[in-house]
Amino acid sequence: MTLGYRLIRPSYGSYVQRPVANAGGRRRRSVSRTLSVVPATVLLAACSSTLPQSSLNPKSAEARQIDDLWILVLVLATIVFVVVEAALVFAIFRFRKRKNDDREPKQIHGNTTLEIVWSIIPALILVAVTVPTVRTVFDLRSPAEGDVVRVNVTGHQWWWEFEYPDIVDDQGRPLTTANELHLPVGRTTELTMTSADVIHSFWVPPLAGKRDLVPGHETFIKITPDADRAGEEIPGQCAEFCWLSHADMRLLVFLQTESDFAAWAAGETQPANIPTDGLAVSGFETFKAICALCHQAVVAEPDGTVTVVGEALAPDLTHFGSRSTLGARVESNTAEHLAQWIDNPSAVKPMAPDLNDLETGRILGMPDYGLDDEEIAELVALLEGWS
Repeated sequence: MTLGYRLIRPSYGSYVQRPVANAGGRRRRSVSRTLSVVPATVLLAACSSTLPQSSLNPKSAEARQIDDLWILVLVLATIVFVVVEAALVFAIFRFRKRKNDDREPKQIHGNTTLEIVWSIIPALILVAVTVPTVRTVFDLRSPAEGDVVRVNVTGHQWWWEFEYPDIVDDQGRPLTTANELHLPVGRTTELTMTSADVIHSFWVPPLAGKRDLVPGHETFIKITPDADRAGEEIPGQCAEFCWLSHADMRLLVFLQTESDFAAWAAGETQPANIPTDGLAVSGFETFKAICALCHQAVVAEPDGTVTVVGEALAPDLTHFGSRSTLGARVESNTAEHLAQWIDNPSAVKPMAPDLNDLETGRILGMPDYGLDDEEIAELVALLEGWS
């Protein structure tokens, strides 16, 4: 018996301690109950389909095909598991060795009928899995047809470039943006993907499966978002280790109605205005002197003349102010976060700017240019105004 103690107060005054039997036993039972609840809670949480990057919460026709296949395999695997385990448990108890019983169970080796049955059953199970798997793979890999939105995706260390070749501005330049992908719902988008450096992997679990981006090679994936998903923002990321900032190579997919998508595209194909007053005027001069070494922007002079400033080695900044995130979704796009990014980007996101090579176009991060607070504020005013 385990003795514990509890405080009691006699009627005549002060508290005293009295031993309590089995106090330790009650504590152990309480701890045991708590420990049994924790795994159950974790298991139930893992089964949730409301997580933002869960494949179990499909939001497109293609993701639903993958989910249906997964459910089929899960059901078949569960049936096999239950039948096998039930047979195992039955055999353990039915044919267990008993005291004073040395009889040997009936041997079934060489039973032709039984051998045929348990060879055919696994074959049928494999066929039940293989046929829908192959059909799903071929459906997902088949070219998109009809009125398709086409997007060229290029993976960079460590950001995403999205180019819409069929959506062009007045000079014929295709709409190009970074890290934020806009898709119309109820309509198929085909992504043609490659990499500018190493192997990356495009993955937005609720919309599609993974697809590698390989240098010098094109891969394809199609996405048909559900018509009732307009207005949703779905996070994605790189799923192939690509060095220093792999975990911070993220993206955000905006699902829009056809009208909203058309309005967004129309706005994105307009040039950014060169500022004529305020802090942004000096910010534009700093942009041309420093930022334009890697970044590009399509800008309009006060007289309406449209020019391209800078090099397309890093994310296009023409409409930077309209983006909700910066640094491939490592921070929300606010003036405070933008100032921190300009001041010391590698402190916000691990990068290797010392390995930049402008001649080959290999850019591994923005260096700390040693800008003072006033220059940073001027750049912030410029970029936030380019919406």
